[in-house]
Amino acid sequence: MNIPDDVQRVIDGLVASAREVFGEALRSAILFGSAAEGRMRATSDVNLLFVLSRFDRSVDAFREPFRFAQTAANVNAMFVLEPELDAAAEAFAQKFADIARRHVVLHGEDLVTHITISREALVKRLRQVLLNLTLRLRESYVERSLREEQCAIVVADTSGPLRTSAVSILELEGRGTMTPKEALAVLARELDPQFETLLPHLSEARERLTLPRGQAADILFATLELARAMHARTLRIDA
Repeated sequence: MNIPDDVQRVIDGLVASAREVFGEALRSAILFGSAAEGRMRATSDVNLLFVLSRFDRSVDAFREPFRFAQTAANVNAMFVLEPELDAAAEAFAQKFADIARRHVVLHGEDLVTHITISREALVKRLRQVLLNLTLRLRESYVERSLREEQCAIVVADTSGPLRTSAVSILELEGRGTMTPKEALAVLARELDPQFETLLPHLSEARERLTLPRGQAADILFATLELARAMHARTLRIDA
């Protein structure tokens, strides 16, 4: 994994703490997302999935190590009981489809590779994700587009969901699996060639939390339109 040494130390320390606190109840610790594929940026979160056989007050001893990891390396985590995995994958199909594509097992068994997500659940969740993203971007445009630094934050936060949604759209259309960045480039070009000029700005915001001076509001609005067009595309996918 191509992870900065300081971030790797935080991950290793947190997993060691999880093993100590949860013991045999820790069935699996899984890193997923951009860190798992070695594509971390300065603004990237570290996403972890802890699969447990039980969740009780023994978790109290894990609170301080987890708070430290959040502060030190932007760590986010899901705590899922093993019997809940299939239901969680159906309920949050888009997220778990991405976890299945991009993950590294740090401890225990690989419990996500063989998760079955129904096509119906993935299509439904994908539509929900993109519609919700579109609505939130409209609010963000009204609320934040007068502040260029705020536009950059919104665009940075949006680029990841747009990329993973693009992967799911192309997979559902029978186009195969690509990296999230490649999938969004392909889909954006098909939706409207003008969206291609947006893509470098998504990367710029994601990597450096900046946008070109005087263009931030236009870029945020174009990001909103891309999300809307992607949602419209999902309405043509058969469940």
